[in-house]
Amino acid sequence: MDDATTASQLRPQGHRRKPLATRACALLALGLSTAMTSWTALGGDRVTGLPFATRSEVIARHGMVATSQPLVTQVALDVLKAGGNAVDAAIAANAVQGLMEPVGNGIGGDLFAIVWDADTEALYGLNASGRSPRDLSLQWFLDQGYDAIPAYGPLPVSVPGCVDGWFELHDRFGSRPMSELLDPAIRYAREGFPVSELIAYYWDRSVPRLSQYPGFSEQFTIDGRAPRKGEIWRNPWLANTLAKIAGGGRDAFYRGPMAQTMADYVQAQGGFLSVEDLAEHRSEWVAPVSTDYRGYEVWELPPNTQGVAALQILNILEGFDLRSAGFGSADHIHWFTEAKKLAFEDRARYYTDPAFAQAPLDRLLSKEYAAKQRKRIDPERAAKAYPDPATLQQGDTIYLTVADAAGNMVSLIQSNYRGMGSGMTPPGLGFILQNRGELFALDPTHANRFEPGKRPFHTIIPAFITRNGEPWVSFGLMGGAMQPQGHAQIVTNLIDFDMNLQEAGDAPRIYHDGSSSPTGPTMTDGGRLYLESGFDYAVIRELMGRGHRVDSARGPYGGYQAILRDLETGVYFGASESRKDGQAAGY
Repeated sequence: MDDATTASQLRPQGHRRKPLATRACALLALGLSTAMTSWTALGGDRVTGLPFATRSEVIARHGMVATSQPLVTQVALDVLKAGGNAVDAAIAANAVQGLMEPVGNGIGGDLFAIVWDADTEALYGLNASGRSPRDLSLQWFLDQGYDAIPAYGPLPVSVPGCVDGWFELHDRFGSRPMSELLDPAIRYAREGFPVSELIAYYWDRSVPRLSQYPGFSEQFTIDGRAPRKGEIWRNPWLANTLAKIAGGGRDAFYRGPMAQTMADYVQAQGGFLSVEDLAEHRSEWVAPVSTDYRGYEVWELPPNTQGVAALQILNILEGFDLRSAGFGSADHIHWFTEAKKLAFEDRARYYTDPAFAQAPLDRLLSKEYAAKQRKRIDPERAAKAYPDPATLQQGDTIYLTVADAAGNMVSLIQSNYRGMGSGMTPPGLGFILQNRGELFALDPTHANRFEPGKRPFHTIIPAFITRNGEPWVSFGLMGGAMQPQGHAQIVTNLIDFDMNLQEAGDAPRIYHDGSSSPTGPTMTDGGRLYLESGFDYAVIRELMGRGHRVDSARGPYGGYQAILRDLETGVYFGASESRKDGQAAGY
């Protein structure tokens, strides 16, 4: 491959792989040869693709699903085969996933989605995040001596937006009855299912922390412990809750006895969630925001999410020759890390509920602003702080994606925030309320400060890529602050480094921690750079010489699912996260 070849010349019509010999030469051009030994040692040898790939992409014509739990994938695929569309399948999948992966999501949490609608040939964004209790104030926290909102218990609870999000998606795009879509989750909840490996691991970690809260042990443990890998888990309380929602619609959740149970429980624990908070909740359809990255349009949702950070990182990186530097080179990792630090300074200052404060998105996403930010990066030295932005005018999650035969595609993310959420487990309902309210700041001058009826800063972000106005990739990479970092890495892996969809997710990842935060703390020491196994030690040594504090960590690198549509043939390619329990499947 010629180093001068542009991304637009690589795949002018779609996703077409080069012959193996050509790709072998490309590896050398990308600077991958130094790391081949360590990557190959991570698993079995493959005769095609890059050495770190764990499996081939899944390829199918009529439909594709990628989720982080194989049984969930099969439910969504069944919906597609029965005539449901991508939105129908995504709702059914998310309902089942709340049962099967409660360590990351559930109807006590929030939801965001980007939908490509084949009929109108347009993208639609849904913000189904809930608001803070209206009877709780910033002054109350200050009077009680808090300098941050607690991570667990009743105080970080905000209104759960997931169920309303399902009905908004269904009302606009769904084709099958909601009762039909919720039926697989209801059946699995009653009959039980075998718990998968990673989910059992994270469940076990949550039990000691959350068992102190009433209702948790009764509804989410077996004799006080987490279910083990392969053990059958049933949740009859959730089955009853979902059956009521299937029969009574979204109001069965947000009004009436169920809402009263939630409010009474939280208030009995010292919280403030009320029946009025639940009754007044509504999701919001929003316009996705985008940037052009080397001829591809990358789409995210606007604040109160952190999606704009991924776009800002890409805008800064666009001015560097990543292809020539090579994947995994010191320049690649250094440029990426410094771009992330710069974007996260703006994330800390400006990202909040736009109903309370408008972030200057036009300026933040402009190429001119990116150029100013890029000039602040010292090519030979990691910054300890970026104290002032360039001039301006102003835990765990699940991700799934579905595509159908008509060309509709859904990018959906849903979360309880920290693992299993707040620990607040209303009696007899079978789900845990989220702790998303922890992400408000208690600084009265901060844009993201706590205010009644406000949506907190949100980490969960779905993503999408189009090319010349056509849908190309629906993808996400969950995992707190890793998400915008992961999104930017997936995009550069696909476009700059010519990886296929599975390789783009299997490639070793970069995670920088310690940036300034929307909850108040400011970076002063440069943070810490975590690198997955597979990066060459000579590169790590060079990064340390540039001032990066390099470390390793267990598990903060996120979870990835994606579907790619070949722009020429319409064939779907699916990929699932090898670091999780997931599966991509099509037909």
